[in-house]
Amino acid sequence: MAALTCEVALPVPIRSTFTYRVPEVFAERAVPGARVLVPFRKRTMAGVIVECAASGRRAPEGAHLREILDVLDDQPAIPPLLAKLGRWVANYYLAPEGEVFHAILPPAVDLRHARELHLTEAGRARKREIDSRGNRSDSEITELALLQLCEIEGQPLRAERVRKLPGGEEAALRLIRGGMLEAREVALRRKARTQKIIAWGGSEGKPSSEAEARLRQVLREERGPMPVAQVLREAKVSRALVERLLRQGKLQSWEEPLPAEEHWLESDWSAPANTLNADQQRAVDEITAWMDAGAFTTGLLYGVTGSGKTEVYLAAIEAALARGRTALILVPEIALTLWLGRQCRARFGAGVAVLHSGLPDVERVREWWRVRAGEARVVVGTRSAVFAPLENVGVVIVDEEQETSYKQEETPRYHGRDVAIVRAKMEGAIALLGSATPSLESFHHAQQGRYKLLQLESRVEGRPLAPVEIVDLREEFRRTHKTGPISEKLREAIAARLEAGTQAIVLINRRGYSWYVLCRSCGVSLQCENCSIALTYHKQRGRMVCHYCGYSRAVPKTCPKCGSEHLYYVGAGAEQLEEHLRELFPGARIGRLDRDAARHRRAYHQLLGAFAAGRLDILVGTQMVAKGHDFQRVTLAGVVSADAQLGLPDFRAAERTFQILTQVAGRAGRGELPGEVLVETYYPEHYAITLAAQQDYVSFFERELQFRRMLHYPPFAALAIVLVRDARLENAVRWSREIERFFQTAAAESRGVRVLGPSAAPLARLRREYRFQFLLKTPRRTEMGRLLRECLAACAKKEIPEKAVLVDVDPLSLM
Repeated sequence: MAALTCEVALPVPIRSTFTYRVPEVFAERAVPGARVLVPFRKRTMAGVIVECAASGRRAPEGAHLREILDVLDDQPAIPPLLAKLGRWVANYYLAPEGEVFHAILPPAVDLRHARELHLTEAGRARKREIDSRGNRSDSEITELALLQLCEIEGQPLRAERVRKLPGGEEAALRLIRGGMLEAREVALRRKARTQKIIAWGGSEGKPSSEAEARLRQVLREERGPMPVAQVLREAKVSRALVERLLRQGKLQSWEEPLPAEEHWLESDWSAPANTLNADQQRAVDEITAWMDAGAFTTGLLYGVTGSGKTEVYLAAIEAALARGRTALILVPEIALTLWLGRQCRARFGAGVAVLHSGLPDVERVREWWRVRAGEARVVVGTRSAVFAPLENVGVVIVDEEQETSYKQEETPRYHGRDVAIVRAKMEGAIALLGSATPSLESFHHAQQGRYKLLQLESRVEGRPLAPVEIVDLREEFRRTHKTGPISEKLREAIAARLEAGTQAIVLINRRGYSWYVLCRSCGVSLQCENCSIALTYHKQRGRMVCHYCGYSRAVPKTCPKCGSEHLYYVGAGAEQLEEHLRELFPGARIGRLDRDAARHRRAYHQLLGAFAAGRLDILVGTQMVAKGHDFQRVTLAGVVSADAQLGLPDFRAAERTFQILTQVAGRAGRGELPGEVLVETYYPEHYAITLAAQQDYVSFFERELQFRRMLHYPPFAALAIVLVRDARLENAVRWSREIERFFQTAAAESRGVRVLGPSAAPLARLRREYRFQFLLKTPRRTEMGRLLRECLAACAKKEIPEKAVLVDVDPLSLM
């Protein structure tokens, strides 16, 4: 009889699904969205069912299809609409479905990987050969024992059994190399963590002791069934009594999964005030009107820094919950989930889950399944939380929607903001984007009427924006003939804040101590061995580090090329700035917030908590200090090397400079105390800096839009990058020429798609791979998608490896 089949997406870089038979025992549970264990090549892998054969579609008789081995969940892990969203992401961003669903699912902590040894025909022959000999060496005795174990038990031999046999691992390696054993990696289900639940067994007899009477009182009349540890605590009885009553049948017991930890109940947080001013109330009224209309709407909440956008978010979530729906709020940085998550929990209680990659795997899985089970109706998280398994979503909020961290830099290369909008559309929900400096694309859509524009024009309680002063470093050098990490003007301003007992934030958008090391004799800079980029000097670690691949080496005492001792450390980073401030202000309490100082979630939270509590006077950091934080006692924001990004070969350089300057300026003067902002630059005339100083977003938008229109960049054209990469330069060159010929024969220009390239990528070598890229521009997004699919199909026909061709749709960086 023919078998039912299903299509399974596996986490492999292959743009197709795989067909498996469904055994009758799994027929009811093997539904779309369910996780399954399947054999794949010589391994066992966990995948997701994306489609099941209809009742009339059955595998042809005699077709060689492998069977699924297990269905991992009683309830499908991925709800239907989320599965639909996953397939949209795979289609739009041209990513393998299996890798998309791998990004959607939580870490597979319920699986463990093991190695199995299978006996081959050659192994059976080897066993008979050794068995027939009279005199055997020690190694042959061990080999025979292994082969016999495989044959006698009639099943694969696990690696742990091999290790228990003296000399077993060496013998197994010889047998594998000789083809007598075949090694396969398999995924096994971990035993679920459970707890024993105790219930009264129905006995009506007289208790034999006072302790038994207390136990019956708690279990029958006060509390009911409960975990054994809680029983011992509540009834004040011994474990021995519980075990004795279980044997006598007076108590019943069973196992239940451990619940998620109630770690979010933090007693020191009370519900934030929810009094709205007139601007906020107008925005909330319009959002609730969209909800009541029941149609998908995208709104752009554009408000100056400190205007109270967060309170609007909370009110929108409250409105969604009141209508029986759920809510999702995305933030650009893990550090912001602490602050916003606490506000949500204080307002909405235990029905809030926090999801981000910084959580330990076990905690992340528990939160994920709380959401899937419907226990949590509000989710706060970073980019990946856009795939939270919420159902009946009413509002999807994207805070600081302009941030580049919403774009995933590995496959699948999705943009969290855009996926959030698509998810809201599928759910019939409201998509609410918020920012003080919206991306040009979003503000353009709002002006064109594609998004509804909501504006918050003033700060909460009428507080003024902090005045911004530009410090011309050229003029300071002419006056002092000195250069340093900070100007004299900024030094004096920090000293004044320390004397007044308020706080200061200093932004320098460079990690490490120095940008790179240069030899003054031969002019060579110390380069990464894997990438075409200079190494950054990290003084505290005593290493030269590549921020792309992670390669590091000791700091050289002489030039590796010419042997000269005249090495020069170029540029100042956050580490050097922190050291310089400690020298200038020895009594000040100084902290640094960047990816080196805050490598773990706890370090993030401790540092931000200390600054918020007033235990630090100065916070130095990269752009992480500029995003969304609300520190009431900050009266000074200083920006060092404000023009550093303007020299990058990227059409978004001016926009990013304007955004970060405006954001960091918004950190000052948010409380009752007035603030001040100092921006240091060698290029004070640049419009991105002058307009950021005036905090005039609209003027910047209009000016930048002119350049985008002339050069055919977003929002007037869609972009895509086709990147060709390989460890061998000749392969990368040859495959680039093949793709170039495809674009020529496909008549891309006549189809409205302009193709630039191939050319060496700005980072011509990355992680030991040579890179060439094509840049595609078009106002016809649909036509570009069709052309890219044809390109990938042509690459498959030419047998170009799938991993060698990377497609990035809507790239945020051309680096």
